[in-house]
Amino acid sequence: MNKPLRHSYWGQTTDHRDILKKIKEIGPILERNAPADEAAGELTKETFEALRQLRMSHSMAPEDLGGAQLPPRQVLELIEAITWYSGSAGWVSMVHTAIGAMSAAFLPDTAVEKLFAPGTEHRFSGQGAPLGMLKEVEGGYKLNGKWSYGSGFSHATYSHSAAFVDDGNGKPKMDEHGNPIIICTHAPIEQHKQLGNWDVLGLKGTGSIDYAAEDLFIPDDMVYPIATAIPQRQKELFSLGVIGLAAIGHTGWAMGAGRRMLDEIAAFANQKTGRAGMLGESDKFWYDYGRAETRMRAARALVMEVWGDIEATVEKGIPVSTRQITMVHMAKSEIHEAAENAVNFAYRAAGGASLRAGTMQRCFRDVMVAVNHFTIAPNIVGAAGRELSGLWSDRVWQFYDLVEKK
Repeated sequence: MNKPLRHSYWGQTTDHRDILKKIKEIGPILERNAPADEAAGELTKETFEALRQLRMSHSMAPEDLGGAQLPPRQVLELIEAITWYSGSAGWVSMVHTAIGAMSAAFLPDTAVEKLFAPGTEHRFSGQGAPLGMLKEVEGGYKLNGKWSYGSGFSHATYSHSAAFVDDGNGKPKMDEHGNPIIICTHAPIEQHKQLGNWDVLGLKGTGSIDYAAEDLFIPDDMVYPIATAIPQRQKELFSLGVIGLAAIGHTGWAMGAGRRMLDEIAAFANQKTGRAGMLGESDKFWYDYGRAETRMRAARALVMEVWGDIEATVEKGIPVSTRQITMVHMAKSEIHEAAENAVNFAYRAAGGASLRAGTMQRCFRDVMVAVNHFTIAPNIVGAAGRELSGLWSDRVWQFYDLVEKK
């Protein structure tokens, strides 16, 4: 396989086609183990070991930190491919990918020299909602709190947990603009209490558990301000911020999940007997299938257009613009809506076949959970619409909000 031509902004040593080939090799393991992962409430050892060799947590990290430094569109394809085989495996992979990129982007040199040191293989998981409190102490902070939805937590090595800073009176400390200071902390997974609480409808194999910290010491170089983080390396790409990097993971996941459901219903309808045979003879079914395919493909094309534009921008040494972040949110929302449309169509069309345990039922449940994630909340799309119209052209994205420039 010839080495692809790639702009010097991106890594030169890793060919993402080799990783796609590896995903195809381990895919049958991921698919076969999906029911066992669900039963366990987290990825089984065999599933995790298969994924581990992909080093997804390093896929966007700079090469000088031991990462692959891949462009976003290639990372999207990797997450899409993993998710096609298993929604839970894809979800854990996208979390480790996104948070690995955030840690590589925003932590100071002393921290990344430890977390990405040669021979290390750290993976990151946690929660970006500020559900903890930090008290300033000599050399760092003491962290207390309880967080939910720590996807892939038991298979990570370091946590990523957002918290307020105590102002000395037990209340959040404010910055010069009157906003609460929110810090993202990193600590070894084993220093947390893992609390379970993952009995859910879908994405059951992700192990998205509750976890806690009790007087946990956080060195002062193991933190960054989550809402206003300044990139420490690859400053153009990582000007995406925490939410822009998270969007890559969620978007790639929806691409893979929607694609799998459409492939499943097409294969089912092409059978010649029983309910499937009747479905395959229905013009109405094939009309609806064609519409679902068109929407899924159009949404994917939009995703690739948006991220291709971002890649071209950062290759010129220019940070990502507010409008480009707006389009990231729009594309992320559209691919989720297309995936939701696909699974609803397929679930209804398959009749009793989709009710029983199997790929279609599991894919339906996984997507129904994914589209409830706050990353595609209607207010985000509403804000994006206002920015696109010019109504909020004087604002910038901060976390999931468009805020007035200060």
